[in-house]
Formats: sequence, C-alpha cells, structure tokens
Amino acid sequence: MEFRILELFSGIGGMHYAFNSSGMPGTIVAAMDINTHANAVYAHNYPSYLVCNNNIQSLTPRKIEKMNVNMILMSPPCQPHTRVGNRLDVADNRSDALQHICDLLPQCHSIQYILMENVKGFEVSEAHKQFVETLKTAGYHWREFLLTPTQFGIPNSRSRYYCLARRKEFNFTGESILEKIPSECEIPKNEFNEKIISDLIEPEEITKDYHLPEKILTKRVWLMDIVTAESKKTMCFTKAYTHYSEGTGSIYTPLAKKDMDLTFSKVKELENSEGNEHLRIELLKSLKLRYFTPREVARLMSFPDSFDFPTETTNRQKYRLLGNSINVYVVGILIKILCS
Repeated sequence: MEFRILELFSGIGGMHYAFNSSGMPGTIVAAMDINTHANAVYAHNYPSYLVCNNNIQSLTPRKIEKMNVNMILMSPPCQPHTRVGNRLDVADNRSDALQHICDLLPQCHSIQYILMENVKGFEVSEAHKQFVETLKTAGYHWREFLLTPTQFGIPNSRSRYYCLARRKEFNFTGESILEKIPSECEIPKNEFNEKIISDLIEPEEITKDYHLPEKILTKRVWLMDIVTAESKKTMCFTKAYTHYSEGTGSIYTPLAKKDMDLTFSKVKELENSEGNEHLRIELLKSLKLRYFTPREVARLMSFPDSFDFPTETTNRQKYRLLGNSINVYVVGILIKILCS
C-alpha cells in the first residue's frame, strides 16, 4: 500500500523524518502547525512540501477527503498534561485541537492509520479517555506504548506515550499499555545499536557561547545533570534548555568521569573554607562544562545531520523547537509496526 500522510502539529518535521526512516512507501501530502518558527524550519528542510500555517480546528471531513490521505501522524500539545502546564487537561484550550480531531475521526472513513505521540501522563488524562473512546466509536483497533529512546540504545531519556491505531487488527495483544516492543513485531535486533555520548558530540571546538556562565557555574551546577563522553544517558531536553538550570536537559564535560568526580570532591572540600573562592571557581572552570549544541540535541533526538535550521533561527528558538519535537528513531520503529 502507498501511504498518503497528513502530518498534524507538524512542528519542525519530526514525523516526516520518522516516516522516511521507517522505509515505508508513501508521501507526506500536507503538514499543519500554527507555530510560524516551526513551519519555517520544516519548509527549510522540505521546501517542496506543503506546510500549512493553519489552526487544526479549520479542518473538516470534506477538506481531509479532498487531500486523499489514509494516514495521520500527530503530536498534539503536551502542555495540558505536564506539571509546567498545571495539568489542566481538557480544560486547557490547547486541548481543543485534539478534541476537534476526535470529533472528525468518526466521519473520516478514508483514514486507515493513525500514530499519536504525547507526553507521559497523557495516558491518565481525560483527553486520553476521549481519544480512545473516539477510536472505538470510529472502528479502529489500537495499541498503546510508553517508551523511551534509551530502550533503543539512544543515550537520551525521553519517556513518551504513543498510540497506534488502524482499521485492521494487530498481531499482538494490547490489553494494557506496553512498555517494550513485543517480540511478534519482529524488529531486528541490529536495530538497537547502543550509542554513547562521544558518538554524538560535535568534533570541532565549541565556542564559548555554550560554556556555562560563571554565575550558573557557582550557584546552580550542583542541581544539573552532568554527562561525560562515555555516558549512555542524558536527561530529557525541554524547550527551556539553557534558560532554566534544573530539569531541562543535561550538560557536558569533556573530562573522564573519575577526573570530574575528583574535581568536584576538591570543590566540596573548599566550600566552607575562607578565602578560597577564587580557587573554587577555577576548579569549576577546569571542568569545561557546557551546554549541548542544537546539533547535538538534534542528534540525541535521532534527527539526521541533513536536518538544519534557517540562518535566522536563534539558538533560543532552536532549543524550544527541539524540546517540542519527537525522537525520530523511536517513532520510525513504531511506524513500521503500524504499517506491517
């Protein structure tokens, strides 16, 4: 079957890259998002594709029918289901677009396949309950997953909810939310090639723009997740990376772990000593701590190196857009399962 895809909440094109990585035959017919910065990035990387700067609520069954699509790939806003978004669920107006899709699906008989990604926590929401009820009403079979890239040998923790829905039955059970890929899916073992951070670090010298400012280094470094070249895990990168210190993503040191630990021990010893502040700061600077570059974050999220940003995109915008995107590799695996 030739898949014709409508990509909703398309962002910077993560689903497009994921579909390409799946190796399935098909075409992205249209992508739709209201974020103009995201749309500019999408169009920069896929200049010959239709990127619509439209509100999802403008979609109608007739418009979808005219597109002649048989698959929807989507990653609706996660903010209604996060602590930062106050977990307002369906009371958050950012849930309205997903609710609109729920209203449309029973009328869209041409849609044979759906893949939806959202933040962990969506699975216990009222929005989830409505979405699953819609799938049931519209005659779909579905399977749900909670997966993170570290399960696939990717050194980034990004636990996400996924739902695969299609008109035909699946060949594996799904009474509960699955936390690993079932053996029946026959994903080859060599798909899971474990990487470490050194595989993803940019080889050239990183400019001082990415180094931690002294204020952050002296006051917030103890709250930050620091990884080395040999690390096999980084924190989930959020849109607030580099803007807030805690819980927004990891930082990197080129030092070996034993050297980093030794340096921190020396810093700790000096913490309560009078007149050693300068030495303490110099020790912290010797760690050469820095933020991951946007290119490195993109690699951790499995975007290929062919992915790029327009020259006018600021670093702040790059981190925000990546923080709202998906892990391309994980979704590519799930698209294979959906289409098999």
